[in-house]
Amino acid sequence: MALGGNALGNTPEEQLKLVQETAQPIVDLVEKGYEVIIGHGNGPQVGMINLAMEFSANKGGNTPYMPFPECGAMTQGYIGYHLQQAIQAELNARGIRKPCATVVTQVVVDEKDPGFAKPTKPVGSFYTKEEADAIAAEKGFIFVEDAGRGYRRVVPSPIPQRIVELDVVEQLVSAGAIVITVGGGGIPVVETETGLKGVAAVIDKDRASALLARDVKADELIILTAVDRVCINFNKPDQQELASMTLAEAEEYIGQKQFAPGSMLPKVQSCMEFVKGNTNGGVALITSLARAADALEGKTGTIIKP
Repeated sequence: MALGGNALGNTPEEQLKLVQETAQPIVDLVEKGYEVIIGHGNGPQVGMINLAMEFSANKGGNTPYMPFPECGAMTQGYIGYHLQQAIQAELNARGIRKPCATVVTQVVVDEKDPGFAKPTKPVGSFYTKEEADAIAAEKGFIFVEDAGRGYRRVVPSPIPQRIVELDVVEQLVSAGAIVITVGGGGIPVVETETGLKGVAAVIDKDRASALLARDVKADELIILTAVDRVCINFNKPDQQELASMTLAEAEEYIGQKQFAPGSMLPKVQSCMEFVKGNTNGGVALITSLARAADALEGKTGTIIKP
């Protein structure tokens, strides 16, 4: 299951409170006998860490500049810690003896991915044009003007190719653990002659979760978001909820531009990738966190199937 940003908070305090609610539907599934692997986003969190490090370094203090892959790794650690703690407390409250662990996860991307040629993902602070030009000259960053608010650094969003710690995840699942992995889409790395090297990029967490689900031969990929079902004609008088979509129907809706590029489109595409690449007939499901258990019983949610 891939947790959307609505399942986490914008600050550590808000997140610590929200994950207690997030843990309940996750443990509902565990209680029903499901083996659960959890992926999650990290947009607000990685932005917060990146901003804090950037601000401190620019003030001329002793704080070193923190590279973007390291900021991503930090978010995997602290989001995982909060989720582990909340899930373990919920398990204990129900008398369920089951371990929960976070794997700091690297995901290989292709250094020739077209996304590197055209970075699009904004991160970090707003700057004036003069400030942005100076930083670009010093560090080689790419900046773009952002909706009249100033200039922001942009990083690539390459397609995930391989999950480095896949064997570790499989071993933990086999041992009966709930595993939290591919946080924020994973730490993007490229393969070099001397080993893996982190790169400044952001991998879509739904795509990374779909890749993981396919590789572990999951029965089902669940992408959790803010709505119970996918809709066509969204927010229009003839809005229609979809209980299911075949791959062909999903392609048709995408052709009609029914799904917003920044929100529902990547979720539907990730589900399609999982269904296409799954060798044991697995299906994908998009629904809200609160209704996850109901959706698995067919009471809500949108199923994407061959």
